[in-house]
Amino acid sequence: MSFKIHLGIPEMKEKWDELKKKSKEGTLTKTEADLYSKWGKTMAKISADPFYNGLETHDIEALSKRYGMKVWQSYLENKTSKARRIYWVYGPNKNDITIIGLEPHPEDKKNGAYDRITLSAMGEE
Repeated sequence: MSFKIHLGIPEMKEKWDELKKKSKEGTLTKTEADLYSKWGKTMAKISADPFYNGLETHDIEALSKRYGMKVWQSYLENKTSKARRIYWVYGPNKNDITIIGLEPHPEDKKNGAYDRITLSAMGEE
């Protein structure tokens, strides 16, 4: 089964569209190219199998309690300082996954990553 991926927070869709446009134009910086590549690969893996071993997908209890639905975290990258994570939920439809956040690894309490994760109107693109 594959899932349709939605970018549920407007800023994420805007950032993805900006990276995609710059990629087509050949104007990505090295940092942007790295993010675009990793983000694209991670969304493809989540679409094919949200529990693909390398994603290390697991639920985030604090966010699940806050929103009354399971909120999942998957690795965008690992073994690097402030490795980024993708946060997502199932929905709005049966075979949909909505990405609700892309943040640095939240283990640093000063970082406040979980506080920045917010649900938006799911499925709007």
